[in-house]
Amino acid sequence: MKSCLLMLNALCLVFASQMSYARHAAILIDANNGNVLHEVDAKHAWYPASLTKLMTLYVTFDALSNQQIHLHDVMRTSEHASDQPNSKLGLHHGEHLTVEDAILAIITRSANDATVVLAEHLAVTEDNFAVRMTAKAHSMGMYNTYFMNATGLPNDWQVTTARDMAVLAWKIQKQFPEYYHYFAAHSFQFKGREWQGINKFTATYEGAEGMKTGFTCASGYNLISAATQQGRHLIGVVLGGHTSVERYNLMINQMNHGFASDYAVQGNINTMATSNAGIPPHQLECGGGAVHSEEHESTHHKSHRGKGRSLSKSIKPKPRHARHAHH
Repeated sequence: MKSCLLMLNALCLVFASQMSYARHAAILIDANNGNVLHEVDAKHAWYPASLTKLMTLYVTFDALSNQQIHLHDVMRTSEHASDQPNSKLGLHHGEHLTVEDAILAIITRSANDATVVLAEHLAVTEDNFAVRMTAKAHSMGMYNTYFMNATGLPNDWQVTTARDMAVLAWKIQKQFPEYYHYFAAHSFQFKGREWQGINKFTATYEGAEGMKTGFTCASGYNLISAATQQGRHLIGVVLGGHTSVERYNLMINQMNHGFASDYAVQGNINTMATSNAGIPPHQLECGGGAVHSEEHESTHHKSHRGKGRSLSKSIKPKPRHARHAHH
């Protein structure tokens, strides 16, 4: 009897430890009206990772629209910016780049150094910029989102929800049509080199318009995507894929069902409850608290191979094109 109780206790401990990991969170909305077509724990707290950079870009586009800055303004790299970990361009202290360079580096490469250069250009310090990001998020109805940095690098206080990220993506698409095209970039030219993009969904899914990837050990593999087919425009968010392949296939699956009209409308994103988001899960056990970069994610997810469906079998090919920064 005692041995049975010990075994039962051990099983409970194993189960409890597994509960610290979540399946994933997701949402799909119709961007024409904000209707929610599909959602999985979309109001639950999550670490945004580099999806944070969408808010960095929102604030940047807002400043551009108000002519506070301009695309060809030249910015100087600070020591703090040059010290950022991967993913990055490898900018040196004192090196220069334009606002447009930084926008494209963020979208195609998720470059942390370029992100911080842009944040400091707009708010002097990254800390000041993070305060501005949070204030802007709350003014947009993203009440469960808090930013502590401009990049999405690990911080326990930097949290969001799938619902809030969908609101952000939707606002960018509606409010900044003149800058929205940058998200479709697959590469850009900088310092005599062509830098290839890392977003496989944007590169290959039929009608994809781009958006942003994200990854840290705590968040898992995140993705925001937008696509249009036959006049219908959808925006999807996936948080917490256990592999890079899994996040893409989760996105592909919900996009395919959305375009096939397989989902019934579940309400509108503007009227979704936003209270009690809970505590974000720590999704992956990467070991040692290491920070893994987006461009090296394929190396990391090999250890999880077999958990996701084949990416190549799920994505419909589309022609590739490059967008170049003007100097």
